This record gives sequence, structure tokens and C-alpha cells, in this order.
Amino acid sequence: MSAASARLAPSGLLAGARRRFAASSSAPVYVALGAMMVVSFVLIGPRFLGYDNVLSILQRSVALGLVAAGQTLAILVGSLDLSVAYVVSVTAVLASVVMQGNPEMMIPAVIVVLAVGGLIGLTNGLIITKLGVNAFIATLGMALILRGLLNATFDNFAGSVPREFQVLGYGNVGPVPYSVLLLGMVVAAVWFLLRHTRFGHHVYAVGGSEETARLSGVRSHRVIISAHVLCSVAAALAGLFIVSRLGAGAPWVGPDGGYDLESIAAVVVGGTALAGGRGGVFGTLAGVFILATLDNVFNLLQVDPFIKDTIRGIILISAVAVYALRLRGSR
Repeated sequence: MSAASARLAPSGLLAGARRRFAASSSAPVYVALGAMMVVSFVLIGPRFLGYDNVLSILQRSVALGLVAAGQTLAILVGSLDLSVAYVVSVTAVLASVVMQGNPEMMIPAVIVVLAVGGLIGLTNGLIITKLGVNAFIATLGMALILRGLLNATFDNFAGSVPREFQVLGYGNVGPVPYSVLLLGMVVAAVWFLLRHTRFGHHVYAVGGSEETARLSGVRSHRVIISAHVLCSVAAALAGLFIVSRLGAGAPWVGPDGGYDLESIAAVVVGGTALAGGRGGVFGTLAGVFILATLDNVFNLLQVDPFIKDTIRGIILISAVAVYALRLRGSR
């Protein structure tokens, strides 16, 4: 396709993006999740589906799910973000320090935290698009910068959040925790963004072929930057949730949760292609539940931590292999 003809076909580009969205079925990963639930019930028994255990799985899913929802956007445009774990730590510590146990500072702290998260994502996006730095290196470098700043400034828990803010981590609406509702709203917002907005179609278009998207009139750099901003804001929300559970922030809360690699694993297990352009946030949510359920089952069965990592690695490789074979067979 020539540059001239490409510029005349933006509608064709958007149609292609819509087809990629439609082809990104998350049904297989939900089938796998259902099978895992059945096997887990057989291995563990009725207590697996008890309220306390289901609540434990959901709570484990919230922080990872928030980060993975944002990571989905970054990966769909053909990028990724390895700085999210330290964005979680930065925002958790910052929220705790700004609030200092004062309920009147909750709203200002949330605004500051989301703004800082967005600024980190903006910086990542600009480094990737304007300086031409590979996303892996750019976000890894940002992670190292944030880690250095955190470790040079804090060596333990800092500040505190008021009891009113801890409702986010421990409060319920009936049997449903507020945090699970937050995760549901974020996932629904990302789905709507991808499915019903021009930005969402551009995300798939840029992930499918950045050069074709650019020649068709899509401002690909703006799309990539926006995806990274939203990714970091989602990580900041995860930091707010974690600090509401702990009562104070600390430099290690993000890295100890493994939210960088875990979020990428959840996105990939959920069926989103690492090359970009194919996948969706509902698949990512199923990937999050699969990883959280695995952790829960391993803990209940007291599986050796090294065996845990081995099994999760096998699952990750198998998922990527299955999706690759499906994609090859559809061509």
C-alpha cells in the first residue's frame, strides 16, 4: 500500500481494528478458568468455595487486576510497562505521607497520587515515542529510577492513612467488597474505551501495525503515550488499594507483589498478543483469576514455593504456545 492510498483509507483501518477486537474472544481462557475451579474443588473440597476462601481469591485479584487492566492497554499498542511495580510503591508511600492519618487529606492525596501516576506514564510514553527507546529498556530504566528514589528516601513504613480510607480495603456493600467493585469499574471502563471509542480502535490499529496506522492518519505516538498514562494511573489505583489494606505505604509493597511480571503474565494468559493488536481486558481479568486461584490452591495445599514458580512458568509458556498455534491456524 502506498502512503497516498493509505491516507485515504482510515475507515478501512478502523474496520480492521474492529475485526481484531471481535476476533479477540476470551471464551477459551474462561473455559480454562472453569476447568481450574473444578479441579481445585476436587483437590481441596467444599472449603475451596467457602465465602472466606472466595473472598481471599478476590482480594488477591484486586491489586493485580488493576495493574493488569492498565498493562493490557500498553501491550495492545505493542508496548509494555515494567515500572508498574514501583509506581504502586511510589503511590502507596505518597498517599500515606500526604494523608498522615488525616481524613481531610484523603481527596487531595488521591488527586496527587493519580497525577503522579499519570506523570510517570507520560514520561514513559515520551521516552518511548520521542526518544525512540525500546519500551522494555525505557520502563525498566524508569523502574530503577523509582526504586532508587524510594530506597534513598524511605527504609520502612511511612505515614499512615485514616481509618475512613481503609474502608476501601476492608468495607463491603452487602457481601461484595468495595475493592472488588473498584476492580469491576476499572475493567468495565477499559472495555468501554477499547470497544466504543475511537481511541480504542486506534489502540488496536497501532498495535496491529504502527506504520500503517500512522500513514492512515492515526497519531500513533499520541495513542502510545495515552496508553502508558492510563497504565500508570491504573497502577496508582492499585497502590491506593494496597495502602488502604496495610494502613501505611512502604517501598517494597509493589516489588514484593511482583506486579510487573505478574501483570504481563496475566495479560498474556488472558490471550492478548505480546506483539499488540489482539486481545482484550476481559481475557486479562480471567488471566488474573487464574493466577490468583493458583496461588490460593498452592497455599491451601502447602506446595513448595519453587514448585509454584515451575507450574506457573509451564502455564505461561503453554498459554502463549496455544494462542500462537491458534493464530497460525487462522491465517
